[in-house]
Amino acid sequence: MTAPSEKPACCHAPSTPSPPASAPGTAAASAAGPHGGHHPGHANDPAAGATAAADRDPVCGMAVSADSPHHAHHAGHDYHFCSAGCRTKFVADPARYLSTQGIPDASRAPPGTTYTCPMHPQIVQESPGACPICGMALEPVMPSEDDSELPELTDFRRRFTWTLPLTLVVLGLAMLGHRLTGLSTELRTGLELVLATPVVVWAGWPFFERCIASIRRRSPNMWTLIGIGVGAAYGYSVVATVAPGLFPHSFREHGRVGVYFEAAAVIVSLTLLGQLLELRARSATSAAIKALLRLAPKTARRINSDGSEDDVALEQVHPGDRLRVRPGEKIPADGTVLDGRSSVDESMLTGESLPIEKTVDARVIGATLNGTGSLVIRADQVGSATVLAQIVQLVAQAQRSRAPMQRMADKVAYWFVLAVLAAALATFFGWGFFGPEPSWTYAVLNAVSVLIIACPCALGLATPMSIMVATGRAAQAGVLFRDAEAIERLRTIDTLIVDKTGTLTEGRPTFRDVLVVPGFTANQVVQFAASLEQGSEHPLASAILAEAKQRSLTLASALDFSSVTGQGVVGRVNDRALALGNGALMAHVGADMSALGDRADALRAQGATVMFLAVDRQLAGAVAVADPIKASTPAALSALREAGLRIVMASGDAVATAQAVAKTLAIDEVYGEIKPAEKVALVERLKAQGRRVAMAGDGVNDAPALAAADVGIAMGTGTDVAMSSAAVTLVKGDLGRILEARAISNEAVRNMKQNLGFAFLYNALGVPIAAGLFYPVFGWLLSPMIAALAMSLSSVSVVTNALRLGKTR
Repeated sequence: MTAPSEKPACCHAPSTPSPPASAPGTAAASAAGPHGGHHPGHANDPAAGATAAADRDPVCGMAVSADSPHHAHHAGHDYHFCSAGCRTKFVADPARYLSTQGIPDASRAPPGTTYTCPMHPQIVQESPGACPICGMALEPVMPSEDDSELPELTDFRRRFTWTLPLTLVVLGLAMLGHRLTGLSTELRTGLELVLATPVVVWAGWPFFERCIASIRRRSPNMWTLIGIGVGAAYGYSVVATVAPGLFPHSFREHGRVGVYFEAAAVIVSLTLLGQLLELRARSATSAAIKALLRLAPKTARRINSDGSEDDVALEQVHPGDRLRVRPGEKIPADGTVLDGRSSVDESMLTGESLPIEKTVDARVIGATLNGTGSLVIRADQVGSATVLAQIVQLVAQAQRSRAPMQRMADKVAYWFVLAVLAAALATFFGWGFFGPEPSWTYAVLNAVSVLIIACPCALGLATPMSIMVATGRAAQAGVLFRDAEAIERLRTIDTLIVDKTGTLTEGRPTFRDVLVVPGFTANQVVQFAASLEQGSEHPLASAILAEAKQRSLTLASALDFSSVTGQGVVGRVNDRALALGNGALMAHVGADMSALGDRADALRAQGATVMFLAVDRQLAGAVAVADPIKASTPAALSALREAGLRIVMASGDAVATAQAVAKTLAIDEVYGEIKPAEKVALVERLKAQGRRVAMAGDGVNDAPALAAADVGIAMGTGTDVAMSSAAVTLVKGDLGRILEARAISNEAVRNMKQNLGFAFLYNALGVPIAAGLFYPVFGWLLSPMIAALAMSLSSVSVVTNALRLGKTR
């Protein structure tokens, strides 16, 4: 269970959890713990670090007692840990956690690190802490590649795990204890007190801190209600246990004054469970940024002024440095080619499905993959100035931009809490001054009943239960929702932006057609082309080789093979001079293309890449390779149009190729050669026009737009970065599943509204009864025990209704 005011953290807030990081190309920063102070001397001095080691886990940064059973001795100092997992990480690599790069402590964050609330991005400060609005732990604006767990998640898991057995025992004693022979009433009550105290005081302490903070800041939220409700139930029960004589005989059940330790303990445990689920969901939202950060290589090979070469860490590369990029390596920084030639696969950043030929003076992008050639480049942009770093920043900004959607929920929670507190106070003073004797005892009991029956268990369960069932149902249909916001928003979408490569098409070139001139056969043309290309790793070559294999053709060895940058390849096969490439290569070898010109243009208009084959300087034919449209795409787009969606294509591919595919699929609005930032601008422009925009894509270049859209939809056949950035993933990459997802979205939102209605109905009926408003007429009073039961029944009704969603057709 989580409090309603906190639900947005897992349902609506695409957070960017800790730890912080610098941009790609700079040193990974340390993760941030919630208890960090300023200890500059500890960064590089193990001895100084030992001072803090007695009260801080060097792995997760959490406060830890010096008598913790998890400890290790290193370099003459003892270090203590919150768990065996942290100790294991430290023992495996102590240096990592005793340096500025490894210790997830706010004091070791890089200068300028800022923290924000995942639910309220307007809250920004230079140190960790709690959000003054909702009480949630602040997180670094930018995460790092560090896979270490959020300290708050580690802390809550430990509290929940250690106290859950105590809660279950207390619950059992409260429900069945009076049936146990040999267990006196006093002993049973004493056991409940002893067992519930660690749950409420230790496990629930973070909730009391948030409650106190909300009161101090005059910003009441659901933590206010939980803190006061749990504190009242526990405090009342303690008084009833140690001083039962203060209560009238009518409040004795089974020989004792009713106590409600089980209500306090269960609320704490359920709230902790909800927070664990919530924190895990928030951690997952940083996966996109971490995946992007990992795209950058860790080192670069720098060429020194004396001609020698050294492998250096990426953060040591500066603008103007000369770098060598060997075959198969990632390019370390944005720059310019000084020497060499090669083909570079830029598809993950640009969306262009075919590698780009690079020669002297060509621009290259960091983190893209070099082909079989060797390049020497000059680093022009490094660190946060690279294209990859800008994409990281775009994703982070777009993810945080969603949180303000929760403002309305905050306002509702604010007034709800105030109303409940006002009702409890009115009940207390009303009974105290005007009730029958003992009036102040009745005042305490009825006020506690109001707080307990209004405790937001049902409200906390209303949305997540519906979401849980809806996401399970969607998964069966091949649709994965990341959070509740995606489910809520998908039903409102009226515009769908689609990427081309990998979304509308298969994302890999395949053989399309072969053209021949008199004197040659189709098999001869394919055999010559495949024989020439069999030593190449180019995707176009792979498509031609696959066609030759399908035709069962025998390939010959190619001699004197060479690549002509930007034109094609040449060589000798069976003592015949072959040239395979574009029109420029044909002109270079003197081959006349006029015999195939019209047919080649027709294939290009359909989005194919045409390569001409010359044999002994005479045109022999041409082979066409294309990225085929998915079989499911035409029907899916037709169904989406019938559902009222406006379809827009935005592709990084060439304009002609994009237009050809759009024409085939009857898409009227198409944008080609569009960069990642331009896709984001397109999304924002449509949103500014009042459109509700979904973006469907599969590549790294789509990630910022996926995050910026109202709903990002990733193809399950695409990159991990795209799936991490998107709110919805289509497992099989079939756009037709969007309609099923929308239907589930409609049903889920309807179910959530019903659940919230049930929850508020219980409060609307229960609070007046608990307050004793009907006592003068009907003599009705609601003891805290019945209030706790009513609270449980409201939760049961919500859960039952949510489960019904799974059976709705």
